[in-house]
Amino acid sequence: MTWQSSHVLHLSISADYYWFVFFATVCSYNFHWYLTPPSQSSAVRSQWSLSHKNTHLLLYFAGIIGSVIFFYKLRQHWFALFFATLLTFLYSAPKIPLPYFRFLKQVAIGKTIFLSTVWTYVTAILPVFIAGLHFNHQMKWFATSRFFLVYAICMLFDYRDRSEDKQEGIRTFVNYFDETAVNRLFVSTIIVFIIFTLALVSAGVSYISVIAIIFPGIILLAIYPYSKLSVSDYLYYFVLDGLMMLSALLMAILPI
Repeated sequence: MTWQSSHVLHLSISADYYWFVFFATVCSYNFHWYLTPPSQSSAVRSQWSLSHKNTHLLLYFAGIIGSVIFFYKLRQHWFALFFATLLTFLYSAPKIPLPYFRFLKQVAIGKTIFLSTVWTYVTAILPVFIAGLHFNHQMKWFATSRFFLVYAICMLFDYRDRSEDKQEGIRTFVNYFDETAVNRLFVSTIIVFIIFTLALVSAGVSYISVIAIIFPGIILLAIYPYSKLSVSDYLYYFVLDGLMMLSALLMAILPI
């Protein structure tokens, strides 16, 4: 996804940033799952995590070491990188078994918006800072398009986890809205995603690139009814997560 931002926006990014994103993702992902208790809605994935706590811990420390190394290499951008690190930490912080961190569950509203913002910041906004450029319309439309695609995908995770989130006191829009309102929010999110993606044409992005970016959103809209009825780990962690990088893969293999 970071490469795609560089490709579409014609950015010149140091390889050190790609490595930083890789190790930081390994670190945050394993930190989050190490702290996540088993859940009924994701039995296979949760049971695997429960049985492989040491694996999560090992990968977490490996991610920390790699992140620190490449953070140092990119230290001229320390503030922007630190902000990304802080946002990522705050997303998983409520899972830390300490009173202060658990209190974050009560004050955090819209965790899906927060998570989507982190993904967008790291993969579509920070690369512009790393490249030393100022934002133009093309960059703004692209970042907004990515945010709404990620948000739509994350909404389905919230829908699957709505019972557990209510029990843990985690606030999401899915918990507040009825079925009709959730459907409207999802469709509206996809529509906004398509609008901002189409706006990229006026900003100089090729038609075929725009089609590649829109394609995952169309698939997501098509499988939305089925996704609401399924709790399959393969659907959520392979298909839905995979949709976030599908357009980048298309751009990598097609002459775009």
